[in-house]
Amino acid sequence: MNFSDLGLQPELLRAVADKGYDIPTPIQVQAIPAVLAGRDVLAGAQTGTGKTAGFVLPLLQILGIAQGRAPRVLVLTPTRELAAQIAESARDYGAHKNLRTRVIFGGVSERPQIDGLRIGCDILIATPGRLLDLCQQGVADLSQVQHFVLDEADRMLDMGFIQPIKKIIRLLPQQRQNLMFSATYSEDIRELASRMLRNPVSVEVAARNTTAERVDQVAFRIHKDSKRHLLVHLFQNGVSDEGPWYQALIFTRTKHGANRLAQQLESAGIKSAAIHGNKSQGARVRALADFKEGKVAALVATEVASRGLDIKELPQVVNYELPNVPEDYVHRIGRTARAGATGRAVSLVASDEASLLRDIERTMRQSIPFIPTPEFKIVASNVTEAPERSFQRVDRGGNRGRPRAGARDGNRNGSSRGINRSGQPSAQYRSNTTNRPSASPHSQGDQALRPVGPGGRPESRSQSFGPSRRSRTAF
Repeated sequence: MNFSDLGLQPELLRAVADKGYDIPTPIQVQAIPAVLAGRDVLAGAQTGTGKTAGFVLPLLQILGIAQGRAPRVLVLTPTRELAAQIAESARDYGAHKNLRTRVIFGGVSERPQIDGLRIGCDILIATPGRLLDLCQQGVADLSQVQHFVLDEADRMLDMGFIQPIKKIIRLLPQQRQNLMFSATYSEDIRELASRMLRNPVSVEVAARNTTAERVDQVAFRIHKDSKRHLLVHLFQNGVSDEGPWYQALIFTRTKHGANRLAQQLESAGIKSAAIHGNKSQGARVRALADFKEGKVAALVATEVASRGLDIKELPQVVNYELPNVPEDYVHRIGRTARAGATGRAVSLVASDEASLLRDIERTMRQSIPFIPTPEFKIVASNVTEAPERSFQRVDRGGNRGRPRAGARDGNRNGSSRGINRSGQPSAQYRSNTTNRPSASPHSQGDQALRPVGPGGRPESRSQSFGPSRRSRTAF
């Protein structure tokens, strides 16, 4: 079946061809005719299978031409990145139609968004918080919305947007078409759908919470303190010595961890950038653009990037830290193997993440195979890690992990191992890290802190680990 068999107008078929697509995906085959027929739709599909085109194309056809100032289509998304991605798709697919698309989200000045709404639009893509703000200011008029799309509905619920969604729905006309699209398809989504949708067409082209079939998933057992060294080895050699990596999207759990890892990879000679919620929208856009253009090899991200990022032919995704929510694993690795391409998902699993891995495998109903951990070198970074290390203290009375009196919050009033009260390396710790020759072309002039080994001696800069040492980790 071709797109021309779905009843789309010539202008839309031309735009689809301009983007290089000719055969619709299963979700598009089922969703496009249903939306064109005016039916409500509840659709679940594997991430990366074309959900966005599944509702953008038919809605562009239904709208016809531009008219009025108030939007006739409202698309709600959980994140800025996804909102921007959908807006880009709407403009691309509507390139040969006279329709206006606006996108609004937080983290940037609202003035240009207000000006755009006053000029008028046909399609409005928004995140809930900023949209409610503008509605309360009387700037956003939702009284003419005829088609309401809730994209990534499960993520909306995860992020606590259920109340803002209900408030927005109360501002919409009673008579409208409702579409819910999501990569995962939980019972909570069904409950929300029962309140919002009217006799919907249910489209589910794959089992719930499954991953794209073309993603090759592997895992390494690795001590958490050695993860970044293994990651550098993978960038330099590949998983099976197939050659260097030139592009990888890497996920961490925390914003600070993303920043630190990006700096550590930079110190190893790997061009890197971080993207997360604390970054300004401009910084996030620049980092993503540099990654897509190949200026950056490693894009280190938190969960904010696991939805909506559409990077053509992304070869691999790395779970530097496994997510706490199993469904997030599905969305993370869905950034590769998109639109029929192939890709690889690599997970670095420490012993304390074994339970998270089991939850992920249980949710997906499939196992993730472990492969032998290659030998890699421990190379010091010029990024100070000591303040971020978590040490467990055992005093002579056997009180494991209890800080001394007055040592609240780690280092505030007491000294942790190697750190003085001001949070700086102690003199004794510094003395173990100075006057060493640089051992790596990626760390010229490096005088960074390194963990202290047995007897107070620093770990060797070129210490090697391989299957004989690391693959015996008990899970």
